[in-house]
This record gives sequence, C-alpha cells and structure tokens, in this order.
Amino acid sequence: MARVLITGMSGTGKTSVLDELHRRGRLTLDTDYDGWVLADHTWDEARMTAFLRDNEDVFVAGTVDNQGRFYDRFEHVILLSAPVEVLVERVTARTSNPYGKTPEQRAEIERYVQTVEPLLRRGASAEFDSQRPTRELADLIENSRVLRTDLPRTAHGGGGAPATRRGMTQNIPVEGVQLLLADQGQHRALSILDLLIAATAELAG
Repeated sequence: MARVLITGMSGTGKTSVLDELHRRGRLTLDTDYDGWVLADHTWDEARMTAFLRDNEDVFVAGTVDNQGRFYDRFEHVILLSAPVEVLVERVTARTSNPYGKTPEQRAEIERYVQTVEPLLRRGASAEFDSQRPTRELADLIENSRVLRTDLPRTAHGGGGAPATRRGMTQNIPVEGVQLLLADQGQHRALSILDLLIAATAELAG
C-alpha cells in the first residue's frame, strides 16, 4: 500500500489519469474539488492531515502552495509533464476549463513551465511524459509503488531548519518572492521558498 501524489502543470492530464485510476477501483482524491483548496490556494491542512492518516492506499492529485508540507506522508510524488506546446494545445482545446484561451494566459503557461516545473521536478520520485495514453500512464503510476522510497531528500527554507522528505520539518519560514501558477483556471501564488521546501531534493553524500 502507498500514498501517491500526482502533481504537475495545468494541461498535464492529472484529472484524466486520476479518473482512470478511479475507474480501476482505486481510492482517489482530486483536491481541485469539494473544498480541499482554501481561498489562499493551499490545502486545508487539518482536513488533509486527517485524510492521509486514515487512508494508507490512495492516489491524490493537485498542485498547491503548501503541498510540500505533506511530502513526508506520501511514499511517492509523481510529476506529469509534457512539452509546453502540447500543454498550450491542450488548454486551448479543452472545454472543461476556460484557462488557456487567451494569448496572455498561454504566455503564462510557457513561463511557468520554465520557472515552476523545475522546482517540482526536484522533489518528484518519478516523472512521466503525459503524452502517453492515459491508460499507460495509469499503469506506470500504479507500478510506482515499487519505486525506492529510501532515497534521502533534503530541503532548506530561508532561516528555517533543514527538512527531509521522509520527515519534513513543518512551518519553515517562507519569505518574499512569489510566482504565479495557473492551474484549474485559477492563479495560484507559489512562494519560491515554499516550493523549495516542497520540491528541492538532492541525494545525500
């Protein structure tokens, strides 16, 4: 059994993969719905804490400001990615979400792929190309349960104590610079240092 977080930029197909896993009878949670994301675009920490405590075998999807504070409770963090031109094509064509229809929004997506996605990549257990068919992606993510989980992952926040992925220090001070991540039709403020807490990973030694 394992708790798996599926994360990535807008247009990478997180919801489609989660729907396929649900169809297979897996317990899933799409945090873009049902009030899991608060007005400040963070997960409801008390609610998420209780959910992960009570569910040891679950696939969770989302990209939010404070997701890194839960990394120690996931056995795997899976990043879905695709070339920026594919993301732009998808968000332009989709009918379920208005984001991505204007030139300004498409330019934002291109910028976020360059600035935010690399930070998420550093904290991922695995990265899968979401140009693959949805069923194939679901197979890969189900098989992620056999990936190693003992790799040490460290992160440092400005002025805070070191944090590890398996035992991450909570409430590390976060300062200053903000990035904007567009996902699910909303602009989400992502602190660079909060993302570093969430995502910066390096092998020890």
